[in-house]
Amino acid sequence: MVTDKKPPIFDTINPIDNNSMKWKDAIQDYKHYLRIERGLSKNSIISYGMDIERLINFLENNTIQTSPLTIQKDTIQLFIYETAKLVNARSQSRIISGLKSFFNYLIFEDYRETNPMELIEAPKLGRKLPDTLSVEEIDLLVATIDLSKPEGERNRAILETLYGCGLRVTELLDLRISDLFFKENFINVTGKGNKQRFVPIGATTQKFILIYLEHTRIHLNIQKGHEDFVFLNRRGKQLTRAMIFTIVKQLAIQAQIRKKISPHTFRHSFATHLLENGADLRAIQLMLGHESITTTEIYMHLDRSHLREVMHAYHPRQ
Repeated sequence: MVTDKKPPIFDTINPIDNNSMKWKDAIQDYKHYLRIERGLSKNSIISYGMDIERLINFLENNTIQTSPLTIQKDTIQLFIYETAKLVNARSQSRIISGLKSFFNYLIFEDYRETNPMELIEAPKLGRKLPDTLSVEEIDLLVATIDLSKPEGERNRAILETLYGCGLRVTELLDLRISDLFFKENFINVTGKGNKQRFVPIGATTQKFILIYLEHTRIHLNIQKGHEDFVFLNRRGKQLTRAMIFTIVKQLAIQAQIRKKISPHTFRHSFATHLLENGADLRAIQLMLGHESITTTEIYMHLDRSHLREVMHAYHPRQ
């Protein structure tokens, strides 16, 4: 029997009119919520927005007319199915998580009563162990820096701070002179969600930051509004994420280190080396600013030989 009935996966098939505008309004409100209510960083908000825009593009490309308030599970399942052909499991999982958060926000604001993502499961992911550097490799990277160049002292201080304090890139960029409490051997770090924490800072890291501040930064023509940021570019403005990544990658090439290295590698190395030398996992969690101890526990998998040594040293039956 021939029928003109449309497949149930489509909410409504019609030319797109002002429907995309409704999505744009929803995204704008959601981003405002993420910034004001949840205090997320600019990069996190952009990432969440891209997940929703990917869904909107799918709807428009398939001439599916539906709004954030009426879209149903079947339509989203089709979107997830098509997306899975284009991205890996990790990206797919992130997109599903982002959409769940978006529709939860709509429920929270009483725009919807149900979440169409509720029964959609993300692909199971194995834990990806982060790359780390040995102490010798970190020393090699630092030694590779050309200190004869104006930015040399700054770049050395950047690497020493990333490794010495285990900072995220954004935390390094936002570090201010008023956050440095060297007499107390601490720095005040502003992490995710604008949460602040005090992180110990060693004498070596302090020394290289002070050399940069007193011998290099003092000669810059610092732009208005950037006076308190520790690390500045040659024009006297706050550094960008891209610049930090470029510095690290170029040094890795010059040092002929073939590992996949990013600024985050120094944070992983910081945590791993602390654990290997007997630091308490809870203390590492506090220094890294992890909300959950589960996130910190990934470092337990990096060096099983260390765990065997702990067992032999402390268990009464060994």
